[in-house]
Amino acid sequence: MMDVGRHPGIELLTNSEIESITGYVGNFKARVRRKARYVNESECIACGDCATVCPVVLPDEFQMGLGSRKAIYIPFPQAVPSVYIVSKDACLGQNPIACGKCIEACEKNCINFDMEDDIFNLEVGTIIVATGMDVYDPTAMDEYGYSRFPNVVTSMEFERLISTGGPLQGHFARPGDGKRPDRVAFIQCVGSRTQESRRGNPYCSNICCMNTIKSAQYLKDNYPDIDITVFYMDLRAFGKGFEELLMRSKGSGVRFIRGLPGEVKEDNPTGNLRVIVENTTTNRLENHEFEMVVLAVGAMPATDTEAVRQLVGLSKSPSGFLKEAHPKLRPVDTPTKGVFIAGAAESPKDVRESVTQASAAAARASILLNKSDFSVEAITAIVDENLCRKCGLCASVCPFGAILWKKKEVARVVSAACAGCGTCAAECKFGAIEMRHFTDHAIYAQIDAILETDPLYKIVTFACNWCSYAGADTAGVSRMTYPPNARIIRTMCSGRVSPEFVWYAFRKGAPVVLVSGCHFTDCHYIDANRSTVRRVDGLWDGMEKAGIRPDRLLLEWCSAAEGGRWQTIMKEVEKKRQTVTEEEIEQTRTILADSKVPGPKNPKPSDENKQADFKCMRCGRQWTGIYNRDTERTCPTCRSNSVRWLRAEGPSGKAKN
Repeated sequence: MMDVGRHPGIELLTNSEIESITGYVGNFKARVRRKARYVNESECIACGDCATVCPVVLPDEFQMGLGSRKAIYIPFPQAVPSVYIVSKDACLGQNPIACGKCIEACEKNCINFDMEDDIFNLEVGTIIVATGMDVYDPTAMDEYGYSRFPNVVTSMEFERLISTGGPLQGHFARPGDGKRPDRVAFIQCVGSRTQESRRGNPYCSNICCMNTIKSAQYLKDNYPDIDITVFYMDLRAFGKGFEELLMRSKGSGVRFIRGLPGEVKEDNPTGNLRVIVENTTTNRLENHEFEMVVLAVGAMPATDTEAVRQLVGLSKSPSGFLKEAHPKLRPVDTPTKGVFIAGAAESPKDVRESVTQASAAAARASILLNKSDFSVEAITAIVDENLCRKCGLCASVCPFGAILWKKKEVARVVSAACAGCGTCAAECKFGAIEMRHFTDHAIYAQIDAILETDPLYKIVTFACNWCSYAGADTAGVSRMTYPPNARIIRTMCSGRVSPEFVWYAFRKGAPVVLVSGCHFTDCHYIDANRSTVRRVDGLWDGMEKAGIRPDRLLLEWCSAAEGGRWQTIMKEVEKKRQTVTEEEIEQTRTILADSKVPGPKNPKPSDENKQADFKCMRCGRQWTGIYNRDTERTCPTCRSNSVRWLRAEGPSGKAKN
């Protein structure tokens, strides 16, 4: 950080936050709020006289609450700039009559409580998101006694205890009584690799195993007589030199027991801790006594990751971390052009991986910045100004904010920001938006060709380019057998599928229609497939009102690697097709020819997080659950995604249509 602060080409803005970001690649505009420090940076020499006389004592966040600081303080020893800052909420000096001691002690007259936040705008060409990560709070895991026993600490707190810059200046001792412990236990996977949301996260946090091995070896190097035991589920030492460090740790006398403790109890007189664990290697229940227990807590997305994600328009993985454009081919790119990610913002990782990814992100950003022109694929949307009704629906569904619209003005597409997903074209009810690829005319022509002969035996399938279409290809090259009567219409995204395409297919005699795209949380266009769910919900409602079986329309998610899932989906869809008769198809044609299609009954934002009834269009099961726009709907019986939203709980507490 000090090198960054001294670099002539880098402007470091500390104690600042971004309030909004607009624009597109090469032309981003950021609104930045630089918060008041209440200390003049150019005058302060960090003498510390102000902190000495400050009467307010607070827990030190940098020391994980194990140390204390004053209301005027330097956040951490290597902070840049090395200047004091005032905690506005804790300081008594906002009213000088109440305090003002720091002002009196400062010979340089650096402290000014009249300072205000500075708001300014930045114009940048690219953005790199590196929000880092937080650690899991183990308070919910009461069986380990973290909130009850002072000698149970987290791995982060342990790091501060053994650090020479920590609250004990490197003299290792336990927090309860200040004694140096002779027996220390480490418990792995606290808050990681669990399916219970209350107890943590389902993913591996990547860094915990090696952090524990490193800490255990540090203790052995400095205190050879200390007894160390590590309780683990699995040890994952996969990096360069990691296995060697593990072997060295075992050779130093660190004991590894495979099995996670079920309970930690405290011996009141001594403060020692009793750990009860099932040793899965010996299949025995064991009882161990330690003087200190360290919980290897897992990693979680940083608190402000979601706010940053919404500012820039990024995707997120099911774990809550930011999602890259492609895990192998574009690991630092994001779906939004000109925005890159680095470090633990993308997933839990150690310093080496973070530095590697940061270097890659900087290189990718510099490539764009060194270009005089930026080329885009000719797959963007075009607005016909003569047909545009200025409603703004297209702008509301664009996941990239590529459509500029103001009330009573024609929508305008920013080609540099448009990714060509086609969601806007499917949303436009007036045909004012045309795609430069997979045009409406081309899609209608494909439907005509598919259903020209023997429509009863054809399955009209809309598959997104990135996942479903690639999943079908994976099934093919893997020689997986499935019914051959599916006819795939490729689109860039399932969000491109307009309701009119589906109605047209049924008018032409399609027995069933399948819409398939990326998994709900893995959309290549951020959240465009949420629009797919909403439209298919409306289609199911419209089909039911028109007297057409809703289960003839199916919605499924499939990734590029899931050839087996594609095989299963097509077999189930074929079973559904076999239930459709020629008479039913003719009846559908007559209904759609003689009457207008009923309007959709979509969930409203007010229905979020309410109890709702759902029905699987594949197997017919009905159940009650919580409706949420960002939660993937999956049938608990057949695992299908063709799940229809039926109704939500009304104000009276009863379900309503």
